[in-house]
Amino acid sequence: MPSIPISFEFFPPKTPVGQEKLLVVRDKLAALNPEFFSVTYGAGGSTQDGTLQTVLALRESGIDSAPHMSCIGASRAELRNQLQGYKDKGIRRLVALRGDLPSGMGMGGELRYANELVEFIRQEFGQDFIIEVAAYPEVHPQAPSLDIDIQNFVRKCQAGADSAITQYFFNADAYFYFVDKVRAAGIEIPIIPGIMPITNYTKLARFSDACGAELPRWIRKQLESYGDDSDSIIKFGEEVISNMCQQLIDGGAPSLHFYTLNQAKASLAVVNNLK
Repeated sequence: MPSIPISFEFFPPKTPVGQEKLLVVRDKLAALNPEFFSVTYGAGGSTQDGTLQTVLALRESGIDSAPHMSCIGASRAELRNQLQGYKDKGIRRLVALRGDLPSGMGMGGELRYANELVEFIRQEFGQDFIIEVAAYPEVHPQAPSLDIDIQNFVRKCQAGADSAITQYFFNADAYFYFVDKVRAAGIEIPIIPGIMPITNYTKLARFSDACGAELPRWIRKQLESYGDDSDSIIKFGEEVISNMCQQLIDGGAPSLHFYTLNQAKASLAVVNNLK
């Protein structure tokens, strides 16, 4: 077990079978006593109800659970009602995001950026919520430069974020460089590395290309060489991610946040390898 806190991200299942499987995964990962679970939702809030139901189901394990919340396409009144609903249900942690635009949809809504959402939450609800925001060690795919991306991140922190969770990456140096830049800008909140276990090359390559996470050539070539040998892919992925996580811990990362894709095995293997 690692010497620092861990947390896990899930997405809302779309089928009854998926919901049943998630409860099994929840219990396996809850046994590690994580700091919290988080739950995503789709572009434009397309699975908002599913997100809330998943949060409530995860919370039955006794682990604090946080919904992702996006401001894209929502009015202030809608956001206020959503936040009040979370507060009424005892939800005290949020992951505040701009959100992805649904295809064919303009910006919409009254708030355009995550820093505006964080500011709105603080204005309306004070310190009622612990607010996590997103960070991009390899630069947000829509940011024109690292420096502008850092400025955008600083605005989110100054608006009232408590901590940040990064996009996943496979190069620990990118994380450490980002943290150094953020600290030089006067930001002291915890920056939690987001960790993506490697279990499937094709899906990982497609997903990484879409979200701007670099899959290093040496990893890509090694995974390609295994072809359909899933056992070798999983074994190699476990070794690579375990080594990187240990490097992050040794370098002072405050916590680790695992993107589980609603599976337990790969995250469990990595966590069990850590000192």
